[in-house]
Amino acid sequence: MKINLVKLGVAMLCLIMSIETFAQQKLTLPDSTNYIINDSVMIKTKYGITLSAVVVRKKGLPQKLPAALFYFIYSNTNRSLMEAKYAADHGYVGIVADARGKRLSPDVPVPYEHETKDVNAVLDWIIKQSWSDGRVGMYGGSYSGFAQWAAAKHLHPALKTIVPYVAAIPGLGLPMENNVFLTANYQWAFYITNNKYTDDAVNNDNARWRRMRNNWWESGAAYNKIDSIDGTPNPLLQKWLTHPDYDAYWQSMVPYGSEFKHINIPVLSITGYYDDGQVSALEYLREHYKYNPSAKHYLIIGPYDHFGSQIGGVARLRDYEVDSIALINTREITFQWLDYILKGGKKPALLKDKINFEVMGANKWKHAPSLAKIEDYHIRFYLDSTTNGMLLSEQKPAKEVFMHQQVDLADRTTFYNDYYPDPIIKKEIDRTNGLFFITKPFNQAISVSGALKGELRAIISKKDMDVGLVLYEVTPSGEYFQLSYYLGRASYAYDMSKRNLLKPGKLETIPFYRSRVFSKQLQKGSRLLLVLNIDKNPFAQINYGTGKDVSKETIRDAGLPLEIKWSTLSFIELGLSVDVKGLF
Repeated sequence: MKINLVKLGVAMLCLIMSIETFAQQKLTLPDSTNYIINDSVMIKTKYGITLSAVVVRKKGLPQKLPAALFYFIYSNTNRSLMEAKYAADHGYVGIVADARGKRLSPDVPVPYEHETKDVNAVLDWIIKQSWSDGRVGMYGGSYSGFAQWAAAKHLHPALKTIVPYVAAIPGLGLPMENNVFLTANYQWAFYITNNKYTDDAVNNDNARWRRMRNNWWESGAAYNKIDSIDGTPNPLLQKWLTHPDYDAYWQSMVPYGSEFKHINIPVLSITGYYDDGQVSALEYLREHYKYNPSAKHYLIIGPYDHFGSQIGGVARLRDYEVDSIALINTREITFQWLDYILKGGKKPALLKDKINFEVMGANKWKHAPSLAKIEDYHIRFYLDSTTNGMLLSEQKPAKEVFMHQQVDLADRTTFYNDYYPDPIIKKEIDRTNGLFFITKPFNQAISVSGALKGELRAIISKKDMDVGLVLYEVTPSGEYFQLSYYLGRASYAYDMSKRNLLKPGKLETIPFYRSRVFSKQLQKGSRLLLVLNIDKNPFAQINYGTGKDVSKETIRDAGLPLEIKWSTLSFIELGLSVDVKGLF
């Protein structure tokens, strides 16, 4: 188990680096013969902050043009020039604006907190320029995706469309997921605030971050002491840890609740089944449609990770041979979309409906009007315990039975919840802990698509727990193809903005849905396997279940082992292409 979890840390480091470097592929710098280049633009805001930007225009084009804006925290002047040139080559004024405190900005970097104002200040500046026709489209991935949604919180009249890839939601996708703080991206705060560009040396010091995680894990110290174990104060982390709820602090950074109702511009979101931040990207989409059912919000999703989504995929992803049809060109689709919205061009051919997804193993794209309708049938599988073992059963158990699990939260010899999908296809999985539920073999090839969602029913001996679920296809040859996973804190299952502690000894219901959406063609003879576990490893806080702030709990709070009685009326719900009567 330790090997796969170590890969989580490495993958997150690679994720951070890929954000900075992906767009340099196949891009070139502009030359002064063919382009008007301004690489040191200073944008002074009404509220006293100064932002820097790069602006590139192609000579010989009409005097006034729409602008394509890329908002950037991983400052790199050459990267910005190449990005802006690409936009200029496609008939736009190319603009790359740096986040507050980055590159030439004299101010202090403060990630996440001011984009709702700062991006709109850039938009104010753009429309005042002689070359602007008053219309702006934004695009870009990860932090740049977040910045687009931040701008849309108070929608600027000049902003006509956004194209966010793998867009982050601070407080939901990171630094915590479903209210569980993660250690895997711990060093990000130093990476983007240590200087005006990026601190690659600190970010790439894998040994340091591995040592920090392991030393914290072994020490049993409170999570809010992890920077003391590293030896360098992390003030951003400490600020974030004071907001374990998705409270007003986080809500102020992006649209929240009914604010989505007023976002009436077209949106094209792009993410991947194996994007570490997928829960954020799809939360935007779900909330947008929840509060604005007539939203013009399109989605492209396929077998991509955080990096791959921003370029259109790679042929081999974590040892999985990706279907050839899944490989797209994110940049080309982005500018086709901008042309469609801003210039009356054709809609990108892939967008045949609102939800556009590639079915892994089938080598085909499918299209649906909503996430809820990506498959024809929705089937519940119950976590059943029978004389033949633990089953994922399509039949609701006639009688509620409870299955026992015990977890010693003070033990440091074993990691619990091996959820990270690297590699995607495994020859074997760790079975030393957790509960394993498996279906009967399917009697035909079927597609399974959507989020891993459902309800857990449990009686526990403490006031809280962090839950992990992993879904696999078990192929006829015995390989394990990871489809989805869920990680979340039980006390926030109903409301991520307010903690509701569990009552020891009382039967509790824990709904879940913010997991990884996927689509896969399963072979005839394959089975679905669900692994249910408690999360306890060096890559996240350890929830000792006292009900106190988890970041302040220590190994001394572990007390007696956590006792869990899982109910056989717990279930998952999946979208399938075949009705339950034809499955087995």
